[in-house]
Amino acid sequence: MCTVIVKTGRPLTLMGVRDEFADRPWEGPGEHWPEHPGVLGGRDLKAGGTWLAVDSARRRAAALLNGHGRPAPETTRTSRGDLPLLAVEADDLPDVDLTRYDPFHLLLADPTRARLFSWDGERLSTSEVPDGTSMIVNTGLNPEHERVAAYRSRFESSADWRELIAAAPSADPSALILRHELPDGRVFASLSVTLVTLAPEGVTHEFTDLTADRDG
Repeated sequence: MCTVIVKTGRPLTLMGVRDEFADRPWEGPGEHWPEHPGVLGGRDLKAGGTWLAVDSARRRAAALLNGHGRPAPETTRTSRGDLPLLAVEADDLPDVDLTRYDPFHLLLADPTRARLFSWDGERLSTSEVPDGTSMIVNTGLNPEHERVAAYRSRFESSADWRELIAAAPSADPSALILRHELPDGRVFASLSVTLVTLAPEGVTHEFTDLTADRDG
């Protein structure tokens, strides 16, 4: 996932845009993990984890973004896709050996707050997501990022966030919905969007497969 938008309040709303290589296999949301009963998410079929997990009973959601920093050693590296699954159950950063993970940002939200855990391969930082509307990208809570500068005010003023994902895909780094063909012919693109609302009285979850009517 490359972009997560969070709006605090009642309900707390978050939207995650997943960018990935188009040829990496995946499947849409479901309760794919018997060891995590009641946890819903799309599944990465290569590594087995997820980029965004929702636990409706616990009123929690966790979203994962790749970060920047020092990669984990090849000999001990493990997939980051288990982190959202563990986080929604623990209501905290999972008690794991972080040195086994490549850099990441992990957003954990419930109806009352959202926290961001950021690991750069050497240090862990934890911050509360501020009140209002925030955008998280691969550099974290970074208001100077071109995508944040281009879109945060639109999310602040939009009554329906779904309108903002309807734009044609673009290779521009500031675009919210991406599609970029690499020199080797592989395509890196926005594959799906997940919209979640978290309130004390319940959770809603909407999933949009951006590949459904697009080539590649």
